[in-house]
Amino acid sequence: MSSSPTGLADTALTASAPMVWGTTFVVTTELLPPGHPLFAGLLRALPAGLIALAITRTLPRGAWWPRAVALGVLNIGALFPLLFVAAERLPGGVAAPLSAAQPLIVAVLAVAVLRQPPSARSFVWGIAGIVGVGLVVIGPDAGFDTVGVLAGLGGAGSMALGVTLTKRWGRPDGVGPTAFAGWQLAAGGLFLVPVTFLFEGAPPAVDASAVLGYLWLGLVGGLLSYVLWVRGVTTLPVTSVAVLVLLSPIVAALLGALLLGQSLGPVQLVGFALALAAIAAGQIAPKPSVS
Repeated sequence: MSSSPTGLADTALTASAPMVWGTTFVVTTELLPPGHPLFAGLLRALPAGLIALAITRTLPRGAWWPRAVALGVLNIGALFPLLFVAAERLPGGVAAPLSAAQPLIVAVLAVAVLRQPPSARSFVWGIAGIVGVGLVVIGPDAGFDTVGVLAGLGGAGSMALGVTLTKRWGRPDGVGPTAFAGWQLAAGGLFLVPVTFLFEGAPPAVDASAVLGYLWLGLVGGLLSYVLWVRGVTTLPVTSVAVLVLLSPIVAALLGALLLGQSLGPVQLVGFALALAAIAAGQIAPKPSVS
């Protein structure tokens, strides 16, 4: 990790995105109407993407049309509903470690897609991060739902591939992070439109609490967070960015303790320390070998 102010600022700004995403579980369970994960994903993505496009007035060109669609489906269109399905069908304590598998998946994809040399460090700290998050959030009464588990793993894999491809393709010259995030949010949202109405039918009734929840998820958890996230993905090393997603389940656990009365004992504190150690280790670039 760079010790320069710029490097630290880039890491901090990127880390703020998964910290905001950590609010998804409590917002979903406490504010949103149940049984409509696709609709929640749609409202989180499409309005935010259209706002970003209206601000930047920049559209993809040439080969970036299919690339923007692919990244939009992986990072938004498939990810959002899978996260909401996992949040609805699993306790946060089970869903969180599944999402924490992303750094480990990215470590594998970095070898397969980016042709980076295998890094034992990335694998070790990726496993440590999963164990740490598991200690924080999994309790003795945790329940396992097959659909929820598959959704959680599918979401982690989808975003891991999206992050890896973003690193491989980079960002087009002259295109800022707001436009780049807008392409993905809009593409992912448009992908969700027919899927949502096919599987869920009419939208649910929305009360004032749900409006607040959708506004938070769309404007802060969608637009602002994804602008910061894509900026970080194209600026920082891919494995360093990937491990930052461990902040999401950590924030979710803290919110559960503060807002929902969930307890944090010694085991959870050990898990916090292990997960934070994995995050910190992931920001330290390995020293180049001397021949």
